[in-house]
Amino acid sequence: MNPYNTPPSPSRPWWRTTPALLGLLALVALLSAVSLGLGLLVMIAAMVAVWVLPAWRWYARLGATFGAFFLLLISAGMSGQLDDSGPDTSEVSAQDTDDKGTKATPSPTTAKAPELTDYTGKALDEAEKGARTAGFTPGRHDASAEDRSIVVRSAWTVCFQQADTTAKSVAFAAVKDGEPCPTKDGGPLPWPTMPDVVGDTYLTAVEALDRAGIDLDSVTLDDVYLDIDAPTAEEAAEEGDEWRVCFQRPDENGEVTSTTTVHLDLGQWTELDLVQECPSKKDTTYKIPANDPDYDDASNSGSDSDTTGGDSSSSDGGGGNVGTVHPGSYCSPPGATGVTKAGTPMVCGPGSDGRNRWRSS
Repeated sequence: MNPYNTPPSPSRPWWRTTPALLGLLALVALLSAVSLGLGLLVMIAAMVAVWVLPAWRWYARLGATFGAFFLLLISAGMSGQLDDSGPDTSEVSAQDTDDKGTKATPSPTTAKAPELTDYTGKALDEAEKGARTAGFTPGRHDASAEDRSIVVRSAWTVCFQQADTTAKSVAFAAVKDGEPCPTKDGGPLPWPTMPDVVGDTYLTAVEALDRAGIDLDSVTLDDVYLDIDAPTAEEAAEEGDEWRVCFQRPDENGEVTSTTTVHLDLGQWTELDLVQECPSKKDTTYKIPANDPDYDDASNSGSDSDTTGGDSSSSDGGGGNVGTVHPGSYCSPPGATGVTKAGTPMVCGPGSDGRNRWRSS
């Protein structure tokens, strides 16, 4: 038979070709990086394939075998699967042996879990931050019956807290700053009510407001007279027994909330003052009658039939003695006389601004 006419041998299947075997070796490296056990199985399969399937020389097959083994080790080592992840008990065992009979080493698993602090009376944002630090998930709601939305947590104060240690959660019930806490979660706000202080001295009225739970910073003072300026709280306190409450707002039993302004309209008098009672309404009378523009007419109308010595108007138009006066306050008529509480003689005359004021005589 002619050798040149010999039919060619059939081609090898793809899985017996060299590229297929090289791909199998690469698969060993890839799977070893994911799972050491899976990579080992594929390496065994690759070794069998190298020695059975291709027509390689013996040294090529031996090199491929060692190559697959090293690929397995390198891939598994780079992925950390060859690290010793088990706990090293040698040192612990030695320590337990040395300390036997003395004291036991506490186990980390028996460490006491952090407890949740009581945040009642604290700002809501501070309470939520502390709860998260302790490992609790915080929730919040309005403690009053109004069911308001809480937006600015720093402007709310915690009234109640309910913790669930199993679920590691805590619910905070809060009210707005300056509001009183209800007696129970979801109850009405217990706002104080206005006491009746009309007729009381300033000091007595302040004590009554304080006992009722009313914030004294919400109290404003006014004067009931046309010729006297309203005192400050400090001035009224210094002469607290002379100032008396003539009118009040709110009225008795009125609710005083955080937005309510308490008004006290005060009158002032002593035993030496001519006027020693509250007017029928505000701004209708003068503490010092001589300051009344109609005072001259009233005095002159009674001058023919009633003479009161120093209290009547003098023939030259000057006013008489009007009793206790306050230095620097407006006065009328010019020439009227009076005395301060300290007994200093005063006279009504033009001041630095050109208006008649009480000044030392």
